[in-house]
Amino acid sequence: MNLSDSTKDFISGTTAGFVVKALDHPFDTIKVLLQTQSTHNPTYRNAWHCLQSTVQSDAGFISLYRGISSPLLGSMAENAILFWGYSHCKTALGETPEHQLSLGQLALAGGGAGFLAPLVNTPVELVKCRLQVQSAATAAAEVALDGGGAAAAARFQQYKGPVDVIVQTLKNEGLFRGLYKGNMSTLAREVPGNFVWYGTYEMVCHNMIPEGGTKADLGPATHLLGGAMAGAGYWTAFYPADTVKSMIQTTSTTTGGKQPGMLETFASIYKQQGIKGLYRGWGVTVARAAPGHGLIFVVYEYTQKLLKGHHHYDL
Repeated sequence: MNLSDSTKDFISGTTAGFVVKALDHPFDTIKVLLQTQSTHNPTYRNAWHCLQSTVQSDAGFISLYRGISSPLLGSMAENAILFWGYSHCKTALGETPEHQLSLGQLALAGGGAGFLAPLVNTPVELVKCRLQVQSAATAAAEVALDGGGAAAAARFQQYKGPVDVIVQTLKNEGLFRGLYKGNMSTLAREVPGNFVWYGTYEMVCHNMIPEGGTKADLGPATHLLGGAMAGAGYWTAFYPADTVKSMIQTTSTTTGGKQPGMLETFASIYKQQGIKGLYRGWGVTVARAAPGHGLIFVVYEYTQKLLKGHHHYDL
């Protein structure tokens, strides 16, 4: 089967997206619950308390996977588009088999690919966030995690699942003010994030190439290390944009449909909680990102080798 390089990138990205999302969704659930809890009467003391409280709800461990269908499909589409876009951006910058790009140019190609990600990420993450936060509010009422649990749950529209979130959001809020709410915050996260993500990965790979060898000689240990460092860098680059995005996307279920913008939300969080509030949930996010993003590149590179007819992937 003779596939083009861009098609191989698309398939490899899709495969990597599926594997990593199936493993890291529970961590993402904890991140979103920490980001969107009340600032005046927080439900969770820290990430561990959030994990315990969520698992102790009626749904148990399954509650950590609430809303996974949407982000699972989204992760597959996101990584497919990212790696496809990265490949095309590298070509646009002049990469050929005879001419390799500098690390700066590779990072720039990553930032370019980041422009495409919000097309998929914004609606997918909106659906995910609303289901996760709804689940937490319901659990708070059921197990009385705080005195205002029932009141909090009452503010949440009860969605039946991902499809119902899409239908209700389109009906009540529209496409751009609804499903694509938080798009600017997503863009503010994705462009610098992917600049750092690809730049860091390529830098690690470049420094690990054996003397006289090529990038093709690298094994999964290097790809895992490079991906882990890239994941930590991605989420550190502009994590506050993700906090702002989560708040904006869950606004209609918590404040009766008020539509604050990115800068307004950023200023509000900073005023009330300072830098700590903007980085709420960062620790659990990086803890999840390091192995998760390392796995993305391991699966991506291995799938690439299989598609190119190479069946050996040595350490």
